[in-house]
Amino acid sequence: MPATTEQLNIAFSPCPNDTFVFYALAHGLVPGAPELNVTFADIDITNGLAADGSGPEVLKISYAALPWVLERYKLLPCGGALGRGCGPLVLTAGGQGGIRRPADLSGRRIAVPSERSTAYLLFRLWAAQQVPGGPGEIVVMPFDEIMPAVRDGQIDAGLVIHEARFTYHSYGLNMLTDLGSWWESDTGLPIPLGAIIARRDLDDKAIAGWIRSSLQFAWDHPADSGCREFVLSHAQELSPEVAKSHIDLYVNGFSMDLGEEGYAAISALLNRAAAEGLVPAVDPELLR
Repeated sequence: MPATTEQLNIAFSPCPNDTFVFYALAHGLVPGAPELNVTFADIDITNGLAADGSGPEVLKISYAALPWVLERYKLLPCGGALGRGCGPLVLTAGGQGGIRRPADLSGRRIAVPSERSTAYLLFRLWAAQQVPGGPGEIVVMPFDEIMPAVRDGQIDAGLVIHEARFTYHSYGLNMLTDLGSWWESDTGLPIPLGAIIARRDLDDKAIAGWIRSSLQFAWDHPADSGCREFVLSHAQELSPEVAKSHIDLYVNGFSMDLGEEGYAAISALLNRAAAEGLVPAVDPELLR
């Protein structure tokens, strides 16, 4: 029998979509759920914690990191980020250095937030089609440093995620491509971004039920001041309007249940990435 616990250790990002989903669970508002011990960490950190086995029982990671952790952790069918119109962007500084079309990225320096992220996989899959000879140097840097680096000419282009969709104009940057739009037009599928995983010796069905109840609470109480304060206190200086836009974009029906379309999108991403040698091949049975 799967193990149960009186306290559940979990790590997820301070981004508004995660704090919105887990607010009720983190504050003891889900009947029958254990006490939640929360660690806030950017997804690049949680990817590493899951990969080396040092992380908590439940984590939010990138779908791109799944191939390295599925033997130890099970993918939960809820709580994550997967959808349409929410993909990463490739940004440039006003046509700097003649970058006006994807082919102009050939041999250029590109900043990315992680090499184990869905954003990076999408970028590499897109570049294989659109950038002859591929980009030049890939520079990994914290996501909040990418737009200033592109603006200041330190980098030729930047791959950005999350709230950068709503704020890149303030840096005077231009969008070269929306990788989410490319993925959706190329596959007809939504974009798998962030996954919730649980250690395989735990009761994954119970955990999924608690997460769904937590999300439903947030949806049922849109004016809850505690939820709003919890989201904004961790939102890394985002305005309430941007935080709401972030939640509206990344928290959707797939957050409640991946469904067949969600699983198809995950399989398509990981299979394509494996074919390009970007990730190890995944046993399909481990995804369910």
